[in-house]
Amino acid sequence: MAPWSTYRQAAAIGATALATALMVSACGGGSTGTTSAASNAAGGVQLVNAGKLTTCTNIPYEPFQFNKDGKVVGFDVDIVDLVAKKLGVTQDIVDIDFAAIKSGAALNARKCDVAAAGMTITDERKQHIDFSEPYFNATQALMTKKGSGVTSLDDIKAKNLKLGAQASTTGLDYVKKQGLSPIEFADSPKELLGLQTGQVDVIVQDLPVVLTWLKKPEIGAKFEQVASLDTKEQYGIGMKKGNTALAKVINEVITAAKSDGTYNAIYKKWFGVEPSPAS
Repeated sequence: MAPWSTYRQAAAIGATALATALMVSACGGGSTGTTSAASNAAGGVQLVNAGKLTTCTNIPYEPFQFNKDGKVVGFDVDIVDLVAKKLGVTQDIVDIDFAAIKSGAALNARKCDVAAAGMTITDERKQHIDFSEPYFNATQALMTKKGSGVTSLDDIKAKNLKLGAQASTTGLDYVKKQGLSPIEFADSPKELLGLQTGQVDVIVQDLPVVLTWLKKPEIGAKFEQVASLDTKEQYGIGMKKGNTALAKVINEVITAAKSDGTYNAIYKKWFGVEPSPAS
């Protein structure tokens, strides 16, 4: 049997441990309180993950976001990096299906803080997510084999050709409104492969993406852009509805980048030219 002093010492240790446990419990339990506090960034912005601005995107969509040398790079990546810097955090990129991005499902499930995926601002999408101010003026293009004689959507109809489009995109919506019934592909690489393998005769895709494809010798040797469709689209960065604190920071960053020349430098880096004054 241990002496009385030993029991007193054990009891004291136990009481101290109990008090510590209660204190932790009152603070929310272990690391939960710490994570919550750390998720606050500059400007009172709440982030999904502490120290990170998490971006949902759909890879690849060159030159906006794609893998290069084991890293995701691109125009959108550079723009969001400016936002992350303003918040004092780093950008973390999540590759996810585009349908889950445009519907707001990924943002509502806290998979990410922002969505940057070459995403056109539309009234339908505004019902599910909030957008930043526009950061890119876009248009659609038709791409087909060289020497096809196709120069318009009317030619596709007249020649009864098979048209391909990427699912869940404004390009798909646009050609449907023109009376066409395109074959849908899950992403842009599958759409390009569909053209290369003869599944479709022509494809519709965002002009910058088409121009990037045609820079590749093996593609440029066989295919060409045959038309530009002025759909008057603009890209925006998406956020969960009601996230006004984050929207304020993003809009400030976009405005500043366009004013101080940073935007022009990023644009030239990925497209080879500076943007037009209207961009």
